[in-house]
Amino acid sequence: MPAATTKEDLLAIADKEFAKLQMVIETVPANVALCQHDDNWSIRDVVVHRAHWIDLFLGWYADGQAGKVVAFPAPGYKWNQLKAYNADLLARHQGVDWDTAKAGFEAAHKRWHGLVDGLDQEALYAKPMKGGNNNWTTGRWAEAAASSHYRSAAKFIRACLRETAT
Repeated sequence: MPAATTKEDLLAIADKEFAKLQMVIETVPANVALCQHDDNWSIRDVVVHRAHWIDLFLGWYADGQAGKVVAFPAPGYKWNQLKAYNADLLARHQGVDWDTAKAGFEAAHKRWHGLVDGLDQEALYAKPMKGGNNNWTTGRWAEAAASSHYRSAAKFIRACLRETAT
C-alpha cells in the first residue's frame, strides 16, 4: 500500500486500519491473549508494543519540535538493537492484563489522533520531521506508527487465533 501524502488520507487509512484491528482484538478472549506464539510474543504483547511505539513517535515529534536531540528508537538503544529493546519493553509489561492492554492501545491511538488532527497539511507533509534524521515527513512517521503497525498487528493476531483454533 503506498504511503499517504495528505492529512485526509493519513487519517482515513489510520482510522480504517484501527477499526479493523479493533474488530479483531474484540474477538480475543483474555486467556488466548496471553498465550505465547512466535518468538514468545502473545497477542497482549503485540497490543502493548503497538501502543508503546505510538508513544515513541509522539515523543520523537515533541523532542524534534522542542529542538532536542531525538533518541531513535529510544534513549540508550540504536536501531540495530530493536530485538533487545522490544524484549526489555515486554519484560516491563508482563503484569499488564488484557483489558489494560486494550485500553492502553485505544488511548495511544487517541493521542496519535490528537497530534495529527492538530497539524495541517504543511506540518505533516511539506518537509522532513524535525529531528527525524532522515527525509521522512511527520506524516510518514505518523503512518508508520499507526496504520502500518495496525496492519501487522491484525495479521499477527489473526494467525494466533488460527493457531489456537487448531
